[in-house]
Formats: sequence, structure tokens, C-alpha cells
Amino acid sequence: MGGLTPVGDDDQGLGPGYHSAQVEVAVRLNTNESPYPPPAGFVAALAASVSSISFNRYPDREATALRSGLAQMHGVDPENVFCANGSNEVLQTLLLAYGGPGRSAAVFEPTYTLHGHIARLTRTTVAVGERTAALALDLGEVKRVLTDARPAVTFLCSPNNPTGEALAEEVVREVLDLAPGLVVVDEAYGQFAPWSARALVADDVALVVARTYSKTWSMAAARLGYLIGPASVIAEVERRALPYHLDAVKQAAGLLALDYRAEMEYRVTAVAAERDRLASALSEMAVETWPSDANFILFRPLQRDGHAVWQALVERSVLVRDCSSWPRLAGCLRVTVGTPEEDDMFLTALAEVLA
Repeated sequence: MGGLTPVGDDDQGLGPGYHSAQVEVAVRLNTNESPYPPPAGFVAALAASVSSISFNRYPDREATALRSGLAQMHGVDPENVFCANGSNEVLQTLLLAYGGPGRSAAVFEPTYTLHGHIARLTRTTVAVGERTAALALDLGEVKRVLTDARPAVTFLCSPNNPTGEALAEEVVREVLDLAPGLVVVDEAYGQFAPWSARALVADDVALVVARTYSKTWSMAAARLGYLIGPASVIAEVERRALPYHLDAVKQAAGLLALDYRAEMEYRVTAVAAERDRLASALSEMAVETWPSDANFILFRPLQRDGHAVWQALVERSVLVRDCSSWPRLAGCLRVTVGTPEEDDMFLTALAEVLA
């Protein structure tokens, strides 16, 4: 329609948005989901719970039971927890509260694409810092960006996606000391890391931690995430959330999942062991890899074009993430840790392609 320009298309450089390939394959290892479905007991319990929902009534606007369950698990108060439709909506609502025109958000590339994308959607200027040649966070660069840009929001990702690096406690503490505004630690893969920034959350500390049910809880289809932070920050975020934004089925699923924490933690251990096996096998191939504290591994074929390798894997019914055209990641691919059988199929296909 002539004369209509969408907000953000003039000067924000939004790009094509966030997408991952969706093709029919036998082995899907491109979106960092859990390779295992939820426990059978969870599915049966959720079905029973859903049958008792009054669908003609709005859901609990405050998600009281779910927030209380998460608060108990993390050793905080319900006022320190905000729940939303995936951790991406958590980040968007945070930026509606603390970003916007005249403010900036700092990111350190390469990192999770949506940190910068959502910031631009909310008209928040993005201040970009570079990682080291080894793709590690560079505290000198962090200091430069935070000093120059004075961002209202500073994003950290631990473990970082797509590189896999988990941040040490002393690194997060140093960033907290340097940051002039709110520090957001995205822990979508936090269960795999040896340490969580949740330990530093307090009502007098400008720090929030974002988590998701999509990975280790085997609930990617549910789209449920949450935020842990100071009560004052949670209150401001809640003011920006749409009324009844979290449906009753999702709240029931998130609460029931907490009864299966032992199974979730067992799966974390199993996936981490399988990740190490996968990394060991890749180290014997003609690829460069990066150490990972998550449930994926970033790698770069040394003698073949990355996109060509991705396409050849698809032709063998194996799908990984094609990062080869991303800035700073020329030629790179990212593989999610799957079941041992899926990973064996991936390794066999990759060996054929590299040969």
C-alpha cells in the first residue's frame, strides 16, 4: 500500500528476521531442541490437568502458581519471577521497559541473533562489540563499548549461542561493575553450564537472568520462558505485558514440568556426555571446532565450503544449522546434540561429505 512504511524499516537495519531452515529430513539437528520427548507421566498428567480447565474463562493473569513453583525451585520470591511465551517474549518485554528511542543495548558478536533484532524492533539502538578471534568474550572490548555507548541494557549469553562458551562468575561480576544499566544474562542453555548467574540476582543488583523450557525441559512446542530478577524490574516488565498473555494450558504445563526435575537433570547429564562424544568424533575429522558448554557444537569444515557441506548433509537427510553466511562465522555450521543414533547418522554423513 503506497505511502505506508513499517516502523523500523527506515533506519534500524532489521534484515530478514530470524529464521531456521524447515525441511523434511530423517535427522533434525538444527534448532538445539531436546532430542527426547517429555516423560510419559508428564504427558498424562498434563492431559488430566487440561481437562479441568475452564476454557470459557481467562487464565490467571499473574500466573501465580507457576511463578510460585519457579520461585521455590530457584530460591527466590514469586515477585522475582516473570513468565512469558518463550524467553524471546521475555527479552522483548524487557526492552519495552528499558529500551526504546534514545536508548541503546550492547551485544557482543557473534551471539544470539535475536538480542540485536528485538532491540531494533523496539527502536533501541544496538551498540555492537566484537569477540576475540577465538570467539570468546573480550572484557577489554566490553569496557570500551559500555564506556562509549552507555547502554541501558547489556546482553550476555551464557552459554553463548552459537559459540557454546559459558561465562565464569568473575566475568559476569566484572561486567556488572562496568555496566551503566541493566545486565541481562540469557541462560537458554544454562542447565548445561557449570554455574548460573542466578546466584548473583538480588533486589539491589541490576541483573536479570532469562531461562526457557524449550531445551532441557523438552517443551519447545509449548513456548514458555521466564525471567528472574529484582522485584522492581519484574514489576516494570509486568506493566508492559499484554493482559492474559500466558494461556492456562501453558501455565499448567510449566507447573507440572517442575515435578519432573530429576528426569530433566538426568537428561542434562546424558546430553552433556553425548556432546563430549560428538566433540571427540569431530576432532578426528577435517573440521575446526569450538569448546561447548551447551547442547550444540559450532564447527567449520577446513577443506570444503560450509554451505556446500550443509547442502550435502541435507541430501543425506541430515539437517544442521547453516551459519556459513553469518558475519564473523564464515564457513561455520552448528550441530545440535541429538540421540546417539542421530549423532551417528550425522557423523557418518559428514564423513562421507568431507571425503
